[in-house]
Parts: sequence; structure tokens; C-alpha cells
Amino acid sequence: MKSAEIRQAFLEYFKSKGHEIVPSSSLIPANDPTLLFTNAGMVQFKDVFLGTDPRSYSRATTSQRCVRAGGKHNDLENVGYTARHHTFFEMLGNFSFGDYFKQDAIHFAWEFLTAPEWMNLPKEKLWVTVYASDDEAYEIWSKQVGVPVERIVRIGDNKGAAYASDNFWAMGDTGPCGPCTEIFYDHGADVAGGPPGSPEEDGDRYIEIWNVVFMQYNRTADGVMHPLPRPSVDTGMGLERVSAVMQHVHSNYEIDLFQNLLAAVEQVTGTTDTKSHSLKVIADHIRSCSFLIVDGVVPSNEGRGYVLRRIMRRAIRHGHKLGAVEPFFHKLVAPLVAEMGSAYPELAKAQAHVEQLIFKEEQQFAKTLDQGMRLLEQAIEGLEGAVIPGETIFRLYDTYGFPVDLTADVARERGYDLDMDGFEQQMEAQRERARAASQFGVDYNQALKLEGETHFNGYTQLVDEGNVVTLLAAGESVDALESGMSGVVVLDNTAFYAESGGQVGDAGYLAWSNGRFEVKDTTKEGKLFLHHGVLVEGRLAVGGKVVTHVNAARRQAVALNHSATHLMHSALRKVLGEHVQQKGSLVAPDRLRFDFSHFEAVKPEELRRIEDLVNAEVRANAEVQTRLMNIDEAKAAGAMALFGEKYDDEVRVVSMGEGEERFSLELCGGTHVKRTGDIAVFRILSEGGVAAGVRRIEAVTGEEALRYVEEGEETLRRLGSMLKGSRDAVLDKVEALVERNRQLERELDQLKRRLAANAGNELLDSAREIKGAKVLVTQVEGVESKSLRDLLDQLKNKLGNGVVLLAVVEDDKVSLVAGVTKELTAKVKAGDLIRRVAEQVGGKGGGRPDMAQGGGTQVDALPAALIDAAQWIESQL
Repeated sequence: MKSAEIRQAFLEYFKSKGHEIVPSSSLIPANDPTLLFTNAGMVQFKDVFLGTDPRSYSRATTSQRCVRAGGKHNDLENVGYTARHHTFFEMLGNFSFGDYFKQDAIHFAWEFLTAPEWMNLPKEKLWVTVYASDDEAYEIWSKQVGVPVERIVRIGDNKGAAYASDNFWAMGDTGPCGPCTEIFYDHGADVAGGPPGSPEEDGDRYIEIWNVVFMQYNRTADGVMHPLPRPSVDTGMGLERVSAVMQHVHSNYEIDLFQNLLAAVEQVTGTTDTKSHSLKVIADHIRSCSFLIVDGVVPSNEGRGYVLRRIMRRAIRHGHKLGAVEPFFHKLVAPLVAEMGSAYPELAKAQAHVEQLIFKEEQQFAKTLDQGMRLLEQAIEGLEGAVIPGETIFRLYDTYGFPVDLTADVARERGYDLDMDGFEQQMEAQRERARAASQFGVDYNQALKLEGETHFNGYTQLVDEGNVVTLLAAGESVDALESGMSGVVVLDNTAFYAESGGQVGDAGYLAWSNGRFEVKDTTKEGKLFLHHGVLVEGRLAVGGKVVTHVNAARRQAVALNHSATHLMHSALRKVLGEHVQQKGSLVAPDRLRFDFSHFEAVKPEELRRIEDLVNAEVRANAEVQTRLMNIDEAKAAGAMALFGEKYDDEVRVVSMGEGEERFSLELCGGTHVKRTGDIAVFRILSEGGVAAGVRRIEAVTGEEALRYVEEGEETLRRLGSMLKGSRDAVLDKVEALVERNRQLERELDQLKRRLAANAGNELLDSAREIKGAKVLVTQVEGVESKSLRDLLDQLKNKLGNGVVLLAVVEDDKVSLVAGVTKELTAKVKAGDLIRRVAEQVGGKGGGRPDMAQGGGTQVDALPAALIDAAQWIESQL
């Protein structure tokens, strides 16, 4: 069976058993800071298992995209060198949320694997493990399923602590957990390795293909196991592993999913070494890189973007090992789309964007290699001895991405050895930092326990009546708030919008007989709305009735910006491409801010087009429509879901524009204008980068936009007055001034060069002759620091055989430059000289043996440093 057929068969089997087929979620876990990537099929259902995310179904099945390349699950260095390690894989899973339990879960697994109409695996090839004390699972396997007891292995706490076992699963140190049972396939006696639980279990003969987790306990912080009222099931089967079994091959890289990719790698790299591990590395990495980009990750120097960049660069380096000299990695996106695009149409849709982003990273890495070579050359020149320190190797690798094997190649060519022990010490220190950063401590039993729900009526009215259900002061529940107290009021009904989706919370006041509470902000906790503010008059007690009054002008200003954000989001995708995804937003009364994925600065003409598109929709004055729809129906209709957001089964769809294909169609719970014309005018204030691959636009609407235009007009008028011309002539006048300024700068630069040359002639008279060499150490006046290098070159040429050290003080800083003629570099190295002087003036410096630069901040120390420098030079000659 082909991998695609296995995937489809799995989903169809569990659909026949009453399971809802749920699409794969993003590789970026939604609203989950505890995970770097989605690394298992159950991740998207974590809140369902915790009981905080009710679904319309109690049984589900998925084929989930997973990445394991950072944090707790990180086998990156093994990928390509073993039969089953991957950065990207697909996890087939079936789940029960308080529905069936051990008996059905075990029978489902066995039937799918062994029934003739499904996988038809030989039963005698399958082994089973259970948690040592799970007699119930053992009895089901042995007495109901009929697995011989000699092929059922009990696994206890084999990881050094209670419940620390290969057959006991936990969501974290606290929260849902329970025993698990696993199914292994025996590849046969010709493959090395022993059965699970034996000393030889790490061999490749017995391979785990199915894992069933029985979530039956909730572990609290004190370590106590509390039985769950509704035990659940989480199972997983790796598609690549079961494909290898079904296709009668030993390595995952021999299955159909990889064969065409491996052939493509051979073609684009031009290699003839078909046995190289590098082929597998690249074939694996193009899958994880492409799908991470599809899900909105971009290469960067931190977090998820850093992991992506590291995977990319590892693949590119392996391409170089195969002989590729030109960018090649991006050319593998098309073969990947051909292999997996039908199962994941989002990959095919984003193909051009993925190719472009990978190509840019390949170009950037080429520059990194050039920079690394220069730095390595400098490090070698300054060495005393024949060993490159581990700290230098690590700095090149970690800071500049320069591969260690390249450092080793250069070292061998130059006759140097590598301090690999020192490098490993630095690497281990980095691993410790990474482990500390990835140890997420989450107590799943410590969520804020505020129960109930606030009914929001603010879409249609700004005044509403509500009853006080909870009062908080200083974070603690209280019975009443007195005049002058700050606190939080929780109501059963409200017209106040709570901060969500980038839109700020409403402000206003709550009123009752002889009382008033000023609301400064509104937030949400679960399904409750929290009104933050100050009680300015009267007394408010739990159970009291209030009237909510939302600040209407503020709400309308926010609505203008929120609706404009939707229009701009759509315009960005039309102008820049559908790869644009929202990365964050702020919708406030005075402005809107929108962060989005894009790989380069937005050009001025593109910004103008975006602005024009939005204003055209504003002038069209179309009705803004909102509808409640089923989430699947909304997505099928083309409604845009925001990246990383979680949605209920019923969602609110906001559409803007005329015709069947609306200009904007998004899932959104925020407040909006009634017609697009209410926005009046839209103006972009700025565009810039906020992170690698993430851009930000700030804009204004309505009165703020008009004020912005008026201020621009006033500025033009004043400029025209200053330039003695009309506003229409300002551009010509400014262009003339700029050109005149450039001409004056050129003339000034020429004068400075002449002055520097004259100063150089005078300085030559100050040079001393020491042991046949001319030595000039001096502080110069009237010369800019940027001109020091030119002055140094002039002096070296005129001295012939000598050493020059020049210093200049500018803006309370010392700038240094040193030069040594070729004949003397064996005795005096400019880099050593500069470092010696720079340290004495509180700075740093370095460079080549013949030229070096540096500086410092301790101006008072300069005279003594120059005297010392002259003495040191003399001692070296």
C-alpha cells in the first residue's frame, strides 16, 4: 500500500467507528506557550481532554503534521543517519473524549492492523507492551484479543522514578496522565535487536508502530493521582513507520513518500553518491522547512524561526557536501508538492512563497559562509600556537552559523588542529541553556477558578442592565467595593467589549442609584467579562444591579480602525501575495497597528496601492455584514481564520464589499462599522520590520486621518513660506537645496583631504628612527576619525619601512588606527598593538598584522597609552 492509501484507510476505518475526521492543525500550537511545535496528534485536543474546550463530537481521528526539532523532542543530529528519525512526520491518531476506553481502543487497533480488509498484518509478527500494574489492559490483550502471553511485555517504572516509564504518559508534571499500551512489529531474526523491555531493545528488529494512551488520572502538584470522571483515549501511529512495514522495507527513507524526494535531491545537487546520508538529511528537511513556512514560521535568530533557520542551514550544508555550488534547496519544493500537495492543498497553494523564502535564506547563508571565512582567517592570523581554540570554533558556529566541519577543513589546509574538547564544553553549556529555556512548568490545576458566563449584548447596544456576580479587589474576591477603591466588576450581562483579537477593551461607566464605577478597561477570563476601574461614588455589592454605559465615541473610533484593519489585511494579500498572514494587531481608538508575514520591506508604490484599494472600498460605502456560521461552513466559504487563533464550532463571520466575492471575509468577534463609508478616509503612517520576516504597518482612519492630512498640509505651507515659494513649488526647491548640499559636501571633503595630507607631511617630521625603522606614535588634531585610515596609508607609503599608530579624540571617544609595513610584520603586528592601546583607553580593537583599528571611551588615559605603545614597539623591534 502507498502511504497516501494507508492515511486514507486509517481515517476511513475510524470514521466507520463513529469518529469525526478532524483536519490536521497548524504546526504552531494554538494558544499554547508550553510547546515550540505541534509534536503529537493530541496537541490540538489538549483543551478538550482538560474539559475546557467542548466539542460537538466525543470521538475524533486525524492525520496530524508534526515537527520534532527543538525543545524536549530534539533529535535533529540523528536525522538522516538512522532508519526512523525525522524532523517532520505524520501521526495518525484516534481519540475518545470520555467515550470509549481500554477495551474498544485495543480492539480498534488490533482490527485495523490485522483484519484482511484493512492492513492485514500477520498477527504472529506483533508484540504488545502494557504498564506493569495495568492488569485490565493485560487481560484484554491476552484473553479477549488472544495475543500469546509470551508476546505481551509488562514495562514498569524504567526511568528512575514513580510513573516514569515508557508505558506511562503524562501531559506534564501535573494534569491528565495514565498508562499506555504499545504495539510492536517484528522485522525478523535477520535484523539485530531484542523485544521491548529486553537489554537489546534498542535494536531495529522490534519497531513500535502504535501507542494507546489511557488518560484515567489527574495528577496534582502534590503527586496524588485522582481518577478522572471521564477517562479518555489518545492513540498514535506514525505514518512513515507503518508505511515501511506495509511496503516491506526496513528504513522509513525507502518508502514511496521519500523515494521521489531522494531522486530529486540527487538531481538538484548533481551528486553521484547515492548512498550518502546527506541525501536523507535534505529529503527530510525540505518537508519540515516547507510545512513550517506554510504555517507562518520565517527564518530568524530566535524561537521557532531559529529552529527553522538551523534546519535549513543544515540541509544547505549537506548539499554543499554533495557538491552543490549554487542555491538548490528551494528547487525541492516542487517535488514535495507533487508528493504531498493533494493531501495538504495548503502546501500547493503556498508553493511560490515557500520557494522564495528558502531561496533568500540560501543567499543569506552564502554571505554567512563568506563572513565566517573572513573571521576564521583573522582568528588564525592572531593565533599563538597551532591549535584553534574551542571558544573560537563555537563562536563561529553559534553566532555566525559557520559549520564546524568547514572550520576543520580550513584548519587542515593551514596545518592547524582544533580544540574539540573546548568546543564540546561550549556546546554543552549551550544545551544546558536550551534545556532550561524549554522546561515549561505548567500546573494544569492552577487556572483561575472564575466560574460562569457573561452574556455580551454590545454588538447591538451600548447600554444594558447587568447583575454583579463577582467583585475583585487586589486580585481577591470581596463582597463589596467602597468609594475610592480600585477593583474589578464581573456582570452576568454587559454591553462592554472585552479585549480580544487585538481590539482594546471598552471604557465607560457602570451606574446605579447613588453610585458610579468608572470602567478604564474590559478584559476576558474564560467566558467572563472583567470590568476594571475605580468606584468613584457610592457602594457596590455582589448581587447589585447596574446599568452599563459604553463610551460611544471611543467605541466608534475603535470600530473604524477595526474595520479598516480587515480591509487592509485583504489589500495586503491582493498586493503582496496570499502568503501574508497576520502576526499580531492592535486596534485602538487613535490608530491601528498590523503585523504580518512578509520577507522584505513593502515598496512605496505597493503601500500606495494598498492605501488606494482600502480607500476605494471606503468610498464604495458597502454594508458591513455579520453572520453566525458553523466553523467548517465559514472556512469553506473562504472566510479567513487568523493564524494561531482557536475558534468555537459556531463563529462570527464579518464581510465587507459588494458582489458574491466580498473584498474581505474574516472570522472575527470584534465590533465594526455599519458601512465601510463610516471609515471616511484611511492613511498609512509607517511601515517597517519588527522581526525577521515580520513587517508592521501603522495607520489611522476618520478624524485622526483627517488631522494627519491637515498637519501635512500645514507642514507644506510652512516649507513653502521658508523657501519663498508656493506649496506646489516645494519639491523643486528642496531638490535644488539637496543637490547644492551634496556639492558643498564634496567640496568640503576635498578640503579635508588636503588638510589631512598637509597634516601628514608635518607628522613625518615627528617620526623617530628605532633600529633602522621609522616609528610614529601620535595623537592628531583637526582630522575626523573617518579620515584616519587615509592618513595612515599616506604615512606608511612615505615612511617606507616603519610602524604608525594614530589616535584622534572625537565626541569624547578615542579612535585608533595602526599600520605596519610588510617588512616588519614578523616583529610587530598591528592587531596586537591596537588591542594593547585600546584596552588602556577602555575599549577593544583588532585586525590584520599590517593594519588594525580600535577605540575606547577613556580619553584621559590616551597620553599614557601612547607612551606605553611607543615603548612596546621599541621592545619588539
